[in-house]
Amino acid sequence: MLRRLALLAALVLAPLATAAETPTVLVEEKVRGSWGPELPPEAMLRITFSGSTIEEAELISDFWMDRDSGRFLANAVTAEGITHRLQGMAMPIMAVPVPVRSLMPGDIVTEADITLTEMALRRIGAYTLTDAEDLVGQQVRRMLSQGRPVMAQSVMQPLVIDRGDKVSILYDDGRLVLTAPGRALDAAHRGAELRIVNLVSNQPLVAIAREPGLVEVIR
Repeated sequence: MLRRLALLAALVLAPLATAAETPTVLVEEKVRGSWGPELPPEAMLRITFSGSTIEEAELISDFWMDRDSGRFLANAVTAEGITHRLQGMAMPIMAVPVPVRSLMPGDIVTEADITLTEMALRRIGAYTLTDAEDLVGQQVRRMLSQGRPVMAQSVMQPLVIDRGDKVSILYDDGRLVLTAPGRALDAAHRGAELRIVNLVSNQPLVAIAREPGLVEVIR
């Protein structure tokens, strides 16, 4: 009988024994809850404690945090029911792509041109590019400084036609396809509209940039 009771007690208490977590894990849960959907899913949390801390706790009974500074206070309760006051800093950070060297207007960004660096979320603006895939292959519009985050307006899709370029104008109305020489009056990336002039008729037109030296007028 005693053996059965001991086994039953072990089964009942086992989940309680594994419920303890490190203060870092428990504080991170509270911080993410405090930020809610404003905290990007890809954001990480750098949590540091000042003063004394503990190895494990069952739960955080009370939690206060100043989101501007990242300072927090937490009451952590151990398995023995003892409450410990913890304090420290919880800093949301993200890994963002930054240039490894200065890039000048007209340069095309390659994978070798960028690296990832961790930055505090408060230093990342609304227009900062946070995904390397959104940066690689783009053409620089404004000089990109080494080690500085890149703003979306500082890069663009690569130009396939520059203003003043000689182009071949493709006319396609679904039944007849013709070509004529022309000159670009605007710069454009692939798929963008631009103004051109037909050098045969001297007629201005609006076309779509298809590839370097080729535009299409769709009727």
